[in-house]
Amino acid sequence: MPRPAQLLQPQRTPAPTRPAATVLLLRDGPQGFEVLMTRRSATASFAPGAYVFPGGGIDAADAQAHGMSSRRASQSDTQLTQAIAAIRESFEELGVLLAVGADGSPVPPDMVAALDRHAPFFAQCEQHSLQLTAHGVFTLAHWVTDRDLPRRFDVPFLVARMPEGQTPVADEAEQFEPVWVRPVEALARHAAGGFFMIFPTIRTLERLQAFADVDAVLVACAATEQPLWTSCPRAGLLGGQEARYMEHEMPYGELALVCPDGQILHSLDWQTTQPVRLLKNLMRLTAPNPGVMTGPGTNSYLVGQAATGFIVIDPGPNDPGHIQRLFDATAGDIRAIVCTHSHPDHSPAAAPLQALCEQRTGRKPPVLGLPSAPTARAGSQFVPDRVLQNSELLEQLTPGPDADLAQKSTLQVIYTPGHAANHLCLLLLQDGLLFSGDHILNGSTTIVDPPDGNMTDYLQSLDVLSAACAQHSIDYILPAHGYALAQPLGVIAHLTAHRLKREAKVLAAMQALPTGSLDDWVPLAYDDTPPRLWPVAKRSLLAHVQRLRTVGGYSYGPEHDR
Repeated sequence: MPRPAQLLQPQRTPAPTRPAATVLLLRDGPQGFEVLMTRRSATASFAPGAYVFPGGGIDAADAQAHGMSSRRASQSDTQLTQAIAAIRESFEELGVLLAVGADGSPVPPDMVAALDRHAPFFAQCEQHSLQLTAHGVFTLAHWVTDRDLPRRFDVPFLVARMPEGQTPVADEAEQFEPVWVRPVEALARHAAGGFFMIFPTIRTLERLQAFADVDAVLVACAATEQPLWTSCPRAGLLGGQEARYMEHEMPYGELALVCPDGQILHSLDWQTTQPVRLLKNLMRLTAPNPGVMTGPGTNSYLVGQAATGFIVIDPGPNDPGHIQRLFDATAGDIRAIVCTHSHPDHSPAAAPLQALCEQRTGRKPPVLGLPSAPTARAGSQFVPDRVLQNSELLEQLTPGPDADLAQKSTLQVIYTPGHAANHLCLLLLQDGLLFSGDHILNGSTTIVDPPDGNMTDYLQSLDVLSAACAQHSIDYILPAHGYALAQPLGVIAHLTAHRLKREAKVLAAMQALPTGSLDDWVPLAYDDTPPRLWPVAKRSLLAHVQRLRTVGGYSYGPEHDR
């Protein structure tokens, strides 16, 4: 984790969470399955006026009612309590009762209507010998309220089939206007401004769109007693407005890095005119070179503070304005310039930035990295002033008199060939950060372009990075393109699995068309990629083909593709 002394915001403890349970009552309709939603009171303390699923806090009595409910063999005590709480809340708020009689038959609708929704729920169930049907209540998702909110809940989102013959009736106190609505319809009405919903509701409905009917939802949930997803969202500023994100979305890791306790202060807008401060000892300045291959632009990272001077990682393209902004952001106190590799959007600014420092300050910071290999293309030629060694430590150079241990930064070099033969990454050891260059990106997979790129080397380098992240407790990845990423081990494992899955598709394409060429295979191996990107994808396809021929001994296709 970053050192507390380097955090931009004072540490704080988010509000504690309260256990609650929510249930999505589902039924099949003529145009697809529907979910029951109600509008919350305009004076409610949480999500006033929003359309929600019924639910509420878990009471002590819910945990004491296990004996009057059915359960699945795999249903834990906690899950049973949650299901019972959801059943109770759906009855109190909407008059919907998930229960059967003593003989196992459905509870007649007139008996359900005769029960008093304001009287103790469990006492009435006992009086009428009713058994709650918690065995039919499954866990769909697990949401934890965002860290920035003053009232927070820890809530399983449960699903159950609506009992036949019952009609929901709102209590007209907490809930109003019960409505059956298809997920796609609710989302469309929300987008049109007439059906207000909060973030977890929206994201849940978005996920539900993938299911064909109620059975499909219940089968998916029954396959495991684990939620299909878990999330505690984070919020930042986009276009001056609050924007919330789940863990799998691109800005999430950066928000966790910059505002770990949930403060909504970090702007997510991409711009190239000012450095973005991520920690007290870390700034990012994005070059004005957005594009298909570069995303929002190349990220140049500035590690250090005024008392220690700065190390610049990936100075970027030879853009005079960007170079001047790097100089200005560091007040010219640059102690070293490190290039993760020699591609033209990463290293060309190194020499002119070095010259500008020498001209303005009289100091000539060394350009460090690995020289380009003979396989590098003409636009990727690079010779550093000094070659970095694998595992070498770069201390913050010549600290000033005001520097102290809390400001010291140590970068460790890690050789990571694959995207380029001379690619390296850097660990900021004191703050648990990995500067990944182009080896790991946010929002896309990097191109492995032979002959300088090599897929076997790339996969082996991912293993090296995974081991390094585990050894040094690395918590965040700082890529050369895109926002910061959290959970490095998960990111690397996902990326490795993605590459191997793609390789399996490449092999299948080669086997389907054994005399084919790259042009024949790319539509099959990259059928999930827009055709406009196939010319780019074909580079990595070639890297996979070469790896399969080298490692697996496959000999499909014409010789010129080898």
